[in-house]
Amino acid sequence: MSRTLLATALAAVVSLSAFAATPSREQAGLAQIREADLRADIGFLASDPLEGRLSLQPGDDVAVQWIASEFAKAGLKPAATDAQGKPTFLQAVPLVEYRPDAKATRLTLKLQGKSVEWKDPEVAGSFSQDVDVDAPLVFAGYGITAPELGYDDYAGLDAKGKVVVVFDHEPQEKIANSTFNGTGNTRYATTYVKVLNAQEHGAVAVLVAPEPSHNHPSAQEIRTRIGHHAEHADNPIPAQALADNPLHIPSMVISAAVSAQLLAPTSNTPAALQNAIDQDLKPRSQALAESSVSLHLKNSSRREATTWNVVGMVEGSDPKLLAETIIISGHHDHDGESGGKIWHGADDNASGTVGVVTLARAFAANPAKPRRSVLFAVFAAEERGLLGAYYLAAHPLRPLDTTRAMINFDMIGRDEQPSQQTDGLIDVPADTTNRLNLIGAAYSPDYQRTVAKQNEQVGLVLDDRFDHEYALNVFFRSDQFPFVLHNVPAFWWFTGFHPDYHHPSDTADKIDYPKMAKILKLAYLSAWQFADEATPPRFVAHPGR
Repeated sequence: MSRTLLATALAAVVSLSAFAATPSREQAGLAQIREADLRADIGFLASDPLEGRLSLQPGDDVAVQWIASEFAKAGLKPAATDAQGKPTFLQAVPLVEYRPDAKATRLTLKLQGKSVEWKDPEVAGSFSQDVDVDAPLVFAGYGITAPELGYDDYAGLDAKGKVVVVFDHEPQEKIANSTFNGTGNTRYATTYVKVLNAQEHGAVAVLVAPEPSHNHPSAQEIRTRIGHHAEHADNPIPAQALADNPLHIPSMVISAAVSAQLLAPTSNTPAALQNAIDQDLKPRSQALAESSVSLHLKNSSRREATTWNVVGMVEGSDPKLLAETIIISGHHDHDGESGGKIWHGADDNASGTVGVVTLARAFAANPAKPRRSVLFAVFAAEERGLLGAYYLAAHPLRPLDTTRAMINFDMIGRDEQPSQQTDGLIDVPADTTNRLNLIGAAYSPDYQRTVAKQNEQVGLVLDDRFDHEYALNVFFRSDQFPFVLHNVPAFWWFTGFHPDYHHPSDTADKIDYPKMAKILKLAYLSAWQFADEATPPRFVAHPGR
């Protein structure tokens, strides 16, 4: 026997012995997770002919059709219906694609008969429609209404018909025992939720200012850390939004200098306002006397088009529980091509797409089925703002109040390494060759415990450090987040950032296929447990309680 064959045989023996404790009724599906298949499938999705799978472009459409075909071949049940009411694996996601005209973007402050105007890069923003807003100005702290935390920046503030200035992120981020999930993020830290909240309070626009005291990059600084922004500079990727976007008002990101001038009527500096809020969690929201702003956003082009979520299901075996759902998800789009270079997106997120397809094959091939149903969803337009996931969460194919857990794969194929994305912000462990990051335990410790128990058979190193940091906004950067907003126990499974993140060099030859196979085996065992256990994971609305 050759050394290669001997090594392969030994690896197979080790793999089988590691899963000897797995119940026999789950073994057939587990055997469907094969490195050779992962290598072939990622090689296809990340290949040059798919041209980087940019949303609404032909290469991504090919990926969509491939996923649907694999679901059909595996024997999944279509989870959506088409316009004629026929079952289909494709859930239509109507989008608006537009190109913001940065040169036309402007914000003007009018105070005591004087005007000050700012343009890009001091102010930046985009909206799917051309907008002109002229309205009085108010300050609303961090822009958060969190009744379960006893905190409301809008208490006593009249924001109706106003432009609202809010700080980015949330209070007390540097305090380990803060009610806002200590040094981790809560659901309220993201701009999306802040704009929704301002809209619900009657505001007509939102200006997001950097907190004066922060240990994370500002919204402006983040752009310089993600590769495609600079490399696509000559041909920027168009912006996209849902055609039925729940955000009906525009927002802008403003610099610290602009923030200081807008908040001058408070007779406090932005730093003093932040310090006061962080000290006692009491709102310092107020109208900005005699101040108003005009905001102008314009697009150079706009079109409507449709992309697709790919959705299939394995029905549960228990008549009483098959109406309940476990979701296994990823996203199929990436950053396309520009200037003769292709953003292959092997890790981001051919790995996650292939992960979903692989587990779909595994559950479908297994003769026994768990008691609850499993929905496999590969989302559209994640790179453009989690659009496919937000669409499914707003137009669920199965009730979200009986969706018991969600496993979301986004970048599950590499070993984490220091990179421009993380430099100076987080420490990367010296050895990540067997490490998997799980993000979301603050909202469901039960979920974490179930995965940890199943990991006793797999032996990965499970890392929760992204649940305890706020520098990278990781908690709300992938497709599990829209479902967390609907109280679903949802985790992002993630092997971490690396120097090829959002660069053309994210290629299939760099994937760690043995490690990815281990991750998928853990996901299979965990998903089976979620779908079969008597008491599924509990969602905790107030982290830490």
